[in-house]
Amino acid sequence: MLKIHEIREIIKLVDQSAITEFKIEEEGTKISIKKGTVASVSQVTAMPAPAPQAVPTPTPEPVAAPKEVAPAPIQAAAPQATPVATEEVEEAGLHKITSPMVGTFYQSSEPGAAAYVKVGDKVKNDSVVCIVEAMKLFNEIEAEVSGEIVKVLVEDGQLVEYGQPLFLVKPE
Repeated sequence: MLKIHEIREIIKLVDQSAITEFKIEEEGTKISIKKGTVASVSQVTAMPAPAPQAVPTPTPEPVAAPKEVAPAPIQAAAPQATPVATEEVEEAGLHKITSPMVGTFYQSSEPGAAAYVKVGDKVKNDSVVCIVEAMKLFNEIEAEVSGEIVKVLVEDGQLVEYGQPLFLVKPE
């Protein structure tokens, strides 16, 4: 099974190269990366054959191998009260802090603690804004830009995808 740092390294290498699509399968783990789309990591486990039963049964049906499914792009639903065009205008000129991995978003270091940042807070490029937990590893996510937090796009404890926007920042 690939480790998270190996997956990150693969993503960086594909991103820096001219490759538009990359697929790898190792020990039941399949990774498919396409530039301009959402990365997909899936764990495929072979189904064991059914145990023999005391009652005679007709011949068992063969177990089909799992099919690889192309990842569906993630689409954030716009609030119903706000038209999409208005939201796009509001986001113009704002920096999006995105998730560098698939995992669980946490706004604070522990339950009950104050959030790292909230709307209106000023951040520097190295300020920790949240944690994304993946495979029991808690990864601190930095702002990567100096400015003011304008909007928090995900809820505490929400699952996030690679490249999913987490915060909107008005750069200084």
